[in-house]
Amino acid sequence: MIPVEEARTRILAGIAATPAEVVALAEAWGRVLARPVLSRLTQPPRDVSAMDGYALRAADATLGATLKVVGAAPAGHPWEGTLAPGEALRLFTGSVVPDGADSILLQEDATRSGDAVTVNEAATQGRHIRRAGQDFAAGDTLIAPGKRLNARDIGIAAAGNSPWLTVHRRPRVAILATGDEIALPGDPIPPGGIVSSNSHALAALVRAAGGDPVVLPIAPDDRAALMEAADSLHGMDLLLTSGGASVGDHDLVQEALGARGLIVDFWQIAMRPGKPLMHGRLGDVAMIGLPGNPVSSLVCAILFVVPALQKLSGLPAAAPPTVMARLGAPLAANDKRADHLRATLSTAPDGTLVATAFPRQDSSMLRLMAQADALILRAAHAPAAEAGAMVPVIRLDALGL
Repeated sequence: MIPVEEARTRILAGIAATPAEVVALAEAWGRVLARPVLSRLTQPPRDVSAMDGYALRAADATLGATLKVVGAAPAGHPWEGTLAPGEALRLFTGSVVPDGADSILLQEDATRSGDAVTVNEAATQGRHIRRAGQDFAAGDTLIAPGKRLNARDIGIAAAGNSPWLTVHRRPRVAILATGDEIALPGDPIPPGGIVSSNSHALAALVRAAGGDPVVLPIAPDDRAALMEAADSLHGMDLLLTSGGASVGDHDLVQEALGARGLIVDFWQIAMRPGKPLMHGRLGDVAMIGLPGNPVSSLVCAILFVVPALQKLSGLPAAAPPTVMARLGAPLAANDKRADHLRATLSTAPDGTLVATAFPRQDSSMLRLMAQADALILRAAHAPAAEAGAMVPVIRLDALGL
């Protein structure tokens, strides 16, 4: 068995980012940028007013002075003349400041009478003027590559006049559940069988991580069926299998896929839940063989599949982020496998995060996994920990899960 960190490093070592493609700005949310977004214009393109009021010369706008209003320039309708001494121009937020003006007198600090305006508060040079290029200039890098685009990014790209963005193609992930005993929700359940949750849970996790899942039909414990599934992976970037990766007489994934060229890198990790995890390559497709147990499958997907999807998407890949929390209940000493305990989170009166592990941690209990807020991380051979001790936890909501 190899440690969790080594397994993750070896999985990521064999993965590269997907190729780039060009998408419309309206379709770019959630995608990972492959090339920088450069501004195609200067913003604002000219000096503009930050408020409604009057453009004038600060030297003319002393307290009580009266200036001649020579016109108005709503936003989008610049006044192209040059303001002379003693003159003022009615402006609005976003209006271009005319040549000759160096200040904006707020409308609430002025009294208008016909074509004259009286100054009720002296103006100062440069006040309420947004200078050309104050936000950004043409050619500036607005967004660097390797960023998953959020709503703010879409906004700045639009402001920079970029209608198309170059992003990494979404990773295509084939999901193959195996086993004679499982059926998809709504299908007839075989005698002694169960409903498979793994395909749907993994597909949701892939979507949350920015990938495109392709759920394959369930493969029975049959070599021919597994080999047929292996033949359908054209165009995929990653294959996730669940079940069949152990050493029982009916655990045939390694053998059947090996007949189609699977090269296994490692099998078995010193962790709980999820010991029988397998990793390898099937031609150009990376493969992660997850345990069939639903809790083990999800925990392994959080630790290994999410970082793999990050790297495929063009993001920096790393272990899931952790935060420190106070134990709400004591924990016994750990054995030789790293543990990942399903836990709830609460907040103590002093604001400290409190993580309380479920008393039962049976890896078949998917209901507890659904109720969990976090995974408490326990290193191999960790000593017993009393309530109140600080421990690292993975917050599931931070992963969108």
